[in-house]
Amino acid sequence: MAKQQEKKGQDTFEWVGVSTRGKRLEGELTGSSVALVKAQLRKQGITPSKVKRKAKPLFGARLQKITPKDIAIVTRQIATMLMAGVPLIQSIEMIGTGATNKSLGKLMETIADEVKAGQPLSQALRRHPRYFDDLYCDLVASGEQSGALDKIFDRVAIYKEKSEALKSKIKKAMFYPIAVLVIALIVTSILLIFVVPQFQDIFAGFGAELPAFTLFVISISEFMQAYWWIILIIMFAFGWAFKEAHLKSLKLRDATDRAILKLPVIGMILNKAAVARYARTLSTTFAAGVPLVDALDSAAGASGNAVYRYAILEIKAEVSSGNQMNWAMRNSKIFPDMVIQMVAIGEESGSLDGMLGKVATIYEQEVDDAVDGLSSLLEPMIMAVLGVLVGGLIIAMYLPIFQLGSVI
Repeated sequence: MAKQQEKKGQDTFEWVGVSTRGKRLEGELTGSSVALVKAQLRKQGITPSKVKRKAKPLFGARLQKITPKDIAIVTRQIATMLMAGVPLIQSIEMIGTGATNKSLGKLMETIADEVKAGQPLSQALRRHPRYFDDLYCDLVASGEQSGALDKIFDRVAIYKEKSEALKSKIKKAMFYPIAVLVIALIVTSILLIFVVPQFQDIFAGFGAELPAFTLFVISISEFMQAYWWIILIIMFAFGWAFKEAHLKSLKLRDATDRAILKLPVIGMILNKAAVARYARTLSTTFAAGVPLVDALDSAAGASGNAVYRYAILEIKAEVSSGNQMNWAMRNSKIFPDMVIQMVAIGEESGSLDGMLGKVATIYEQEVDDAVDGLSSLLEPMIMAVLGVLVGGLIIAMYLPIFQLGSVI
């Protein structure tokens, strides 16, 4: 069969099949999925025996990365279109056509083709776990079963938007102190390697004994000049080794999570963020009709910290055995009293999802305020740290000059 030209947003598939007369045929066909290509071949009277996506050139054009923020935007777009009465398949196709990110457009077209082929949307989404996690797919499946897919997508959109906003705040809180340390390290290294040696040459002609503080700084400078490349290699090697060990070792990840929660200021922000994620996830899943025990499973996975993950799994075990959730949360000893009391009120009044939503809103706002407060606190700290480092080096270099002036 003649090779067809590849269409925009579609892949080329290589196929092998048998015609109605039993003749073996092979060729190439463009399509969005294997299932769609097989359907096209059957319409042409060919029974496919093998269909596979054609390998792309090794150095082909790189596609844009699909980020969680992109998925949050897509979810909001689908929710808006469904609530406006636009059919599901048409909504997905419109999003795919209008996407500026080619990878995202291709993903949407693939999902639309799979839904056209008769698959439920939740099943089509499960084929792309890199972008749609189990929680997302479970919520969509509950919406399909209840017939309220537009409302479910609205809840999922709110959940994704809040999660991404919270994640952005956490990154901002972590970035600032790291940036301070990196800047201080770079400035100090430049002064020690390039500036201090210039003063050292001047001091060599004094013929007088240098102050102890100056000698100490000069010795550090000489060490940095001789071994800066070794220090750099050690730092990169340690960073790489820690990253690899963190990926492979559950114990190290758990220990890191516990240690981070104990950090001053940053630990407080991360604790509030974990509570906000817990409440937001439970509120969304419980409101969507997901059983509480399954909702707690999702909340454990979304907590973002091993301490809270294990505590939520213990809460799930107690709830499964018949205890109320507020008692189980109290026994875990990591949730604030206010949260426990609000959950207790929600359980008694039958509005647990609404009460958890309020808890999430309160703690998300507290995280926002804490991050803003941290930014304001770190601004003078940056000046103080850099002032001490740079000022200390300047004093060390000018002490001999001051002493020489007093002698003269």
